[in-house]
Amino acid sequence: MNTSDYISQVDKWSAHNYHPLPVVLERGEGEWVWDVEGRKYLDMLSAYSAVNQGHRHPRIIEALRAQAEKLTLTSRAFHNDRMGPFLQKLCEMTGFERALPMNTGAEGVETAIKAARKWGYTVKGVAEDRAEIIVCEQNFHGRTTTIVGFSSDEGSTFGFGPFTPGFVSIPYGDADALEAAITENTVGFLVEPIQGEAGVVVPPDGFYARTLEICRANDVLMINDEIQTGLGRTGKLFCADWEGDRGDIMIVGKALGGGVFPVSGILANSEIMDVFHPGDHGSTFGGNPLGAAVGMAALDVIRDEDLVGRSNELGSWFKRELESIDSPHVDHVRGRGLFIGVVIRDESGDARPFCEELQARGILAKETHEQVIRFAPPLTIEKASLEWALEHIAEVIQGAAVAVA
Repeated sequence: MNTSDYISQVDKWSAHNYHPLPVVLERGEGEWVWDVEGRKYLDMLSAYSAVNQGHRHPRIIEALRAQAEKLTLTSRAFHNDRMGPFLQKLCEMTGFERALPMNTGAEGVETAIKAARKWGYTVKGVAEDRAEIIVCEQNFHGRTTTIVGFSSDEGSTFGFGPFTPGFVSIPYGDADALEAAITENTVGFLVEPIQGEAGVVVPPDGFYARTLEICRANDVLMINDEIQTGLGRTGKLFCADWEGDRGDIMIVGKALGGGVFPVSGILANSEIMDVFHPGDHGSTFGGNPLGAAVGMAALDVIRDEDLVGRSNELGSWFKRELESIDSPHVDHVRGRGLFIGVVIRDESGDARPFCEELQARGILAKETHEQVIRFAPPLTIEKASLEWALEHIAEVIQGAAVAVA
């Protein structure tokens, strides 16, 4: 089968809920992937930051293989010998007292919502069924019906209502709006320290630190969604580290599974985690030994190979190089670490034709929020690979032919 055959097969048998670039990948190593025709591409998306450690990192693959030969799943009906060491490592690296393991990012967000609400009722004393969580416009926290219910993206909400009540939306980056929205029923503020799917939107300097102050002053939990921005992506271990502490509940996922297995969870201190009791919440696969073994290896690679430092150094350089490109089609470049968005001017059309031209040159990036080319390569990427990519990126974003395609 060739590329066209595979795509036709998906079009026939799959729900049409994605609009991928027309490339069919079959192999990956480090920052590189190969398609079914044998063409080589530089991966500049990293599966939305799930592949921070690079494709098939040897240490992570070995951890997966070794554990798969012993025990893969027990459910939480029994203990296993991998979950405890994994959660200890995760807590010690992040500074929280407890962790609750799940699988996908959306599950992590749902878990954080449940924790905040129950804390509001049992600790803060909010009246039954009155708890409110403040969120931000243009957020992206997942695809469950509860989560899309507080999205401002019509494409995410149309046809899926009615939605769960109890969420209040404010403009992203507006700390004064947060302060004004808080009531006696507010139990949490759920926020991305950088909005990824909205187009790598970086809030004003001081926004995160100010929101921390507001939450603490009003007995409101700061719920920090680091699923995409965490584990080195922005040049700190967690993006919140740029301005303050990591909040009261931190949600992690994506790169926690090392690009080979879904692993997520929330982190918090005991006062919050102690609201959970047997039967309150759970997951058949959450904390499974295979995922735990992979998670430990994923964390070790980030630490031992200083991927945080690499992200900071290479990201700062790469962003400066992108900013220096003189292009009539680029409005501005934004981001932190190796999490960068190139914003295409409205009059130049949307970003997809630029991504398609990059694909033709062997670079895989993806448009987000229509006008933004997102660059988020594996944190293991070699500088020489970025230098090669820059030559092609410059030609593509300077090219008038692409903009009118």
